[in-house]
Amino acid sequence: MKFRRFLTLVLFGMLLGMAVGPIASAQSTTHRGRKYKSAAPTSKIEVTIVRHEDEKPIENASVIFHIEGDKGNMELKTNEDGKTMIDVLPTGSKVLIQVIAKGYQTFGGDYSINKTELAYEIKLKRPGQQYSIYDNHPEAAAAAQKNGSSDGKAPDSKPDASQPQPQ
Repeated sequence: MKFRRFLTLVLFGMLLGMAVGPIASAQSTTHRGRKYKSAAPTSKIEVTIVRHEDEKPIENASVIFHIEGDKGNMELKTNEDGKTMIDVLPTGSKVLIQVIAKGYQTFGGDYSINKTELAYEIKLKRPGQQYSIYDNHPEAAAAAQKNGSSDGKAPDSKPDASQPQPQ
């Protein structure tokens, strides 16, 4: 007899738990202790660094990501295929990608991150020869002769005050 009464109480408790359980759980999910903010959507960006002349990959180049409005930056190195990948940049932001590699010109460019997956190929050039006014520049002399200068120099845009001007 005692067993039968115990079994009835257990069954009644289970039925009561099934009826009240969904109501109690619905109330608890609407009121959390902390406010939950979902993370901003991010984009996956793959950057490939190659030589301009023959498009061979450049290993160990520094790729620096400067996010607009953010105080910091992120620097990654390229692998043996000249590739690096980052997947934490917020979608919809603007980023400055700067590339530094030994023996090549530094590159910098602004990009808009407007898709969830992007791929960029950046071609680096070797440093060029510096321009000197003391060297002979045949292309500058040809341009000066075309503009009407007889001494091989480009004509000045300002008139010289020491020479009389035609009236």
